[in-house]
Amino acid sequence: MRLSVIIVNYNVRYFLDQCLESVFGSDLHMDDGQVVELEVMVVDNASVDGSVEMVRERYAAVQLIANKDNKGFAAANNQALRVCTGDWALLLNPDTVVERDTLARCVDFFRSHSQCGGLTVKMVNGEGRYLRESKRGFPTAAAAFYKMCGLAALFPHSRRFAAYYMGHLPDDEVNPVDILPGAFLMISREALNKVGLLDEAYFMYGEDIDFSWRIRLAGFENYYMPTARIIHYKGESTKHSSMNYVYTFYNAMSIFVKRYYGGPHARLFSALLRVAIWLRACVAWVHRVVRRVALPAADFAVAFAGFVGIKHLWAAFWAENVNYYPAEYTWLVIPAYILLLMAAAWLYGGYERPVRLRRLVRGMAVGSLVLLLFYSLLDESQRYSRALLLMGCAWTLLAAVGIRAGLSLLGVPGFDMRPRRRHCCIVVGGQAEVSRVRQLYEGLGDARTVALPHEGLDGRKLCDAVDYYKADEVVFCSKDLSVSHIIDLMAEPCLSANRHAQVDFKIVPTDGDFIIGSGGSIRSAEDLYTEELHTIATPLNRRNKRLFDAASALLLLVLTPVLVWFQKRRGQYVAHCWQVLTGQKTWVGAEGGRTRKGVFGPEDSLPRRSKSISPELKKRLHLRYMRSYKLSTDIQILVNNLFNI
Repeated sequence: MRLSVIIVNYNVRYFLDQCLESVFGSDLHMDDGQVVELEVMVVDNASVDGSVEMVRERYAAVQLIANKDNKGFAAANNQALRVCTGDWALLLNPDTVVERDTLARCVDFFRSHSQCGGLTVKMVNGEGRYLRESKRGFPTAAAAFYKMCGLAALFPHSRRFAAYYMGHLPDDEVNPVDILPGAFLMISREALNKVGLLDEAYFMYGEDIDFSWRIRLAGFENYYMPTARIIHYKGESTKHSSMNYVYTFYNAMSIFVKRYYGGPHARLFSALLRVAIWLRACVAWVHRVVRRVALPAADFAVAFAGFVGIKHLWAAFWAENVNYYPAEYTWLVIPAYILLLMAAAWLYGGYERPVRLRRLVRGMAVGSLVLLLFYSLLDESQRYSRALLLMGCAWTLLAAVGIRAGLSLLGVPGFDMRPRRRHCCIVVGGQAEVSRVRQLYEGLGDARTVALPHEGLDGRKLCDAVDYYKADEVVFCSKDLSVSHIIDLMAEPCLSANRHAQVDFKIVPTDGDFIIGSGGSIRSAEDLYTEELHTIATPLNRRNKRLFDAASALLLLVLTPVLVWFQKRRGQYVAHCWQVLTGQKTWVGAEGGRTRKGVFGPEDSLPRRSKSISPELKKRLHLRYMRSYKLSTDIQILVNNLFNI
């Protein structure tokens, strides 16, 4: 008996490492004494995070297919399906962790259910919570419409509204299902020979639906078996908030409808999906507008009311005439003052979440200085009152702080202004592994670790420890705890129901120098030594990087008549400046990162004599640039290469 495990990877090295560790750590002994032979295949879609090197170094038994470009999920799986030799094939996501006996249980189920063509298991996320996509129904027009409209989430156990997730079926009961999730989709060789490969016409999210339904059409049954479990870190929490997901899902469903529906049913299905998409788009648009506009609007309204009140009081006190200042001052000058202060706060991250008062204060302080400088340059007839300007700036800052303090008291996410208490982490495992994890956390100055032996540990004892130490993080050492034990502990009702405690669960792999946490977060050894990690992906850094690119490119274009004569690449100077100004390029770009193509790279910060560097050093420089990005780095690289544009 042979089982082929196929994993398609794209830039998730840490997840892949943990997934492979759990696969190779599986107990493959059957109840009748037979042993399942394992064939593991990894198809890498041109990752740049060191995934290929990691597999070659740590997992010699893996059959690795390293693509030169990203072929997509379906095509990459098909590469392995064409050459795998197992009696069963398992399509497994890299962001999963399997229990020790999951694979053996699945093989045993196939052997005892001759009509079973496809199989999936119970999936929980990184917090131990059940994932609804573990079992899914046929995407009828009504089921897809209810899902897209959100009715499936409102009525999760309704046979009608939750038909997409077969919510009427118990989560802990074996049942035939229509659709298997692509995160864990196991198929027999007999079914695979009849069904064929995945349909590469689907971009994402649809190929597993099509594949599962073809298994049913071929005369086999698909089963959901909750007696075996896996951890699936990603889940669907991030998909639903993305408009890209909505449109991708619709396109996949459109292909499916054309294949398996006909006549008026296809037109009705398509029309219903379009309606659902527009409803979801409207809700998402309103949510984004409210989220982005509400706070600035409140700041402006309160600041304007205070500015006007101060103006009246100052006019009555200083000029003894409440109408001393003209109407244009109230309706033009004051709004201009406030908008400039808010713009400065925005540039300094005063509107980013989680809120940081120092950013707000710094931004408005700079804005106040700019206003005072501008005020001093005005003609005497246009100067209304320096004192009024200063008092208005102070009020605008105090009002903004007050609004955020109020939101903090109300418990609004992202506005917590309470002093951050010392971070406490409970490490569960044996003495050796606990010591190793403590060394990983050693450089985190605000963290303290508490050891908790794993022998005899149950959910109640873990809850008591979390309450006693007021811990906000629990790290499980996978070398000492089985995945089953970890899932049981995470799913303990007193922890999963009490989410206001904000306890994060993390797992440290055997001998790994990284920790994977709930929500798919990753902390490597390099990250653990940075108290506040700056990344190039944050909205603040992306905005500041773009503003710097545009402003500096415009300045360099203005100075072209002077600077062009000093350039070593005169023919590219204007072209590069124009491309950066229009957003086609950025001054400094990182390979594999969320940046545009760069005129320069992080390696251009090195002295000229060090420009001949190894590919490994270059990769490390690019990763460091993305992980701990600072605008000063871009400025330094541009200045150092000013005559090499």
